[in-house]
Amino acid sequence: MYPIHEYAPSHFPSLREIPDVPATFFMRGTLPLPGTRMLAVVGSRDYTNYGKQCVQHLIKGLRGYPISIVSGLALGIDGLAHEAALDAGLHTIAIPGSGIADSVLYPRSNRHLAVRILREDGMLMSEFAPEEKSMPWMFPARNRIIAGIADAVLVIEAKAKSGSLITARLAHEYNKDLLVVPGNIFSENSAGVHQFLKIGATPVTSALDIVHALHLPERTEETTATVSYPEGTPEALVLHLLREPKASDVVIRAIQEKHQLSVGAVNTLLMRMELMGEIVSGSGLLRRN
Repeated sequence: MYPIHEYAPSHFPSLREIPDVPATFFMRGTLPLPGTRMLAVVGSRDYTNYGKQCVQHLIKGLRGYPISIVSGLALGIDGLAHEAALDAGLHTIAIPGSGIADSVLYPRSNRHLAVRILREDGMLMSEFAPEEKSMPWMFPARNRIIAGIADAVLVIEAKAKSGSLITARLAHEYNKDLLVVPGNIFSENSAGVHQFLKIGATPVTSALDIVHALHLPERTEETTATVSYPEGTPEALVLHLLREPKASDVVIRAIQEKHQLSVGAVNTLLMRMELMGEIVSGSGLLRRN
């Protein structure tokens, strides 16, 4: 259904900067449009809820920009990045540590994601022969392609010995912009990220930080309608309270006290606002989307 084609590395000029450039690549799907900037997103397989929220929030904020999200189709942050890209209407490139034929695509549990990527005009890409099964040595080799094809590499959660740090180190060696999302200092998933902050990686706390790193102009037009609630309504109070993330019980108690609502009524209101995409809940916290 999605044929495999061979392409020369010249389709991706940035790959000329890496050593041992493959003579050919095997690809399925749709190439990114000319002028598209490549953002590699890598991170922990064992991500936290914070890491998941960061992936979704940052990539959602890139909607409408000429950016392709590049990652390795792996479990964890990789898979979340591909999904978030598709949800945001962005092109995405999956570079697995295997061939790209359906019979060998790795990991098997993400083959449904590979199908979605192809169906929604993304691309699978590998230097390995289409039917070549995954082997441990393929992953470091694949990581150099991810780092090489990217204009910038974003790391979201990585332990001190995480495999994603290989991609980050290669990005540094290839003179690519290295971006990291700062994490909880008490979490082992932040140890690898903070290593790179110490040597000058760019901290990312918003989608605009990524836009600037990719040297793209900011978009000035409104891309989504902003919901406005009349002053004095419970919804308006929720948005006012969530100018900074707050514990769910703090928000619920404040709305109860101000508007004399039952806990059930407040929870229904918050659920409705979450379904509308106005707020996000997780780990006992609420924040604006």
